Amino acid sequence: MLFGILRPGDTMLCITGKPYDTICPVIGITGEKGQGSLADWGVAYRQVELTADGRIDLAAVETVLKTDKTIKLVYIQRSRWYSLRPSLSVEEIGVAAETVHKHSAAVVAVDNCYGEFVQTTEPVCVGADIMAGSLIKNPGGGLARCGGYIAGKKELVELCAYRMTVPGLGSEVGATLGNNRDMFMGFFNAPHVTGEALKTAVFTAALFREMGFAPTPTADEPRYDIIQAVKLGNEKNLIAFCQGIQKGSPVDAFVTPEPWDMPGYPCKVIMAAGAFIMGASIELSADAPLREPYAVWLQGGLNFHSAKIGVMQAAEAILQIAPDAERAVQN
Repeated sequence: MLFGILRPGDTMLCITGKPYDTICPVIGITGEKGQGSLADWGVAYRQVELTADGRIDLAAVETVLKTDKTIKLVYIQRSRWYSLRPSLSVEEIGVAAETVHKHSAAVVAVDNCYGEFVQTTEPVCVGADIMAGSLIKNPGGGLARCGGYIAGKKELVELCAYRMTVPGLGSEVGATLGNNRDMFMGFFNAPHVTGEALKTAVFTAALFREMGFAPTPTADEPRYDIIQAVKLGNEKNLIAFCQGIQKGSPVDAFVTPEPWDMPGYPCKVIMAAGAFIMGASIELSADAPLREPYAVWLQGGLNFHSAKIGVMQAAEAILQIAPDAERAVQN
């Protein structure tokens, strides 16, 4: 999406603070030069920090847009990823898009990952020009084996298609490798599966609050994506949580995940994912970088009944290693 729309001399403005770890080298704000990032192609980058309460700073966005006429694309990251800031609602994104369009001709592009089907509308319904996400998360319904989607204004989607295949042909060509049936059936199932993942997240928040930990969001807060973060206080609890999730997974339950170096991350990461589709975060999974504040990010669950077992295994794993005094975490 970014490479399809941006050109040398353009500026990309991110208005949700620093993006998640693995897209930073794509933009060129981390990683080595010469690897084909946007920065290598002459695309500049700016960002606006979120407010103290994790919201888009609309006043700061207005100031930048009024003074920098090179901004071609305004990027919004809907989900929290490896941070504890709140995820964004469709309504908040709509207000931000209106602000951008009032002061600029820039394209409003949304990374919609983890947010699809959580609300009754999507960002392109409220003013975003284009959005993208992964088919091994919400919109794949647990059936799509790979791939992603880009949706929005026709002319922008075509630009992305030209980048994906070849200029002039775009979406008229390209291999599907026999995956269309799984993609369409997964999309059909996606709203229900997303609902199961949300039930799992709410249950996790309630259970770990009772155990003395600090979940975010809490069980009774509105939700705008499927991610459930829990601050676990230390590395030992974090590892135990992920190992418990793996133990309660339908696939590879006998495997014990360990922290390890992962491409694109500056520190060791532990990932639990006993999934039928490799890497499918709409299936029950949990992962975390081994760094402060030692929070874990859980997502998914094809059905609540199975996912509940995994979450309870995670709780049991922590109870086995940590007395009450060590488990309590302040909000």
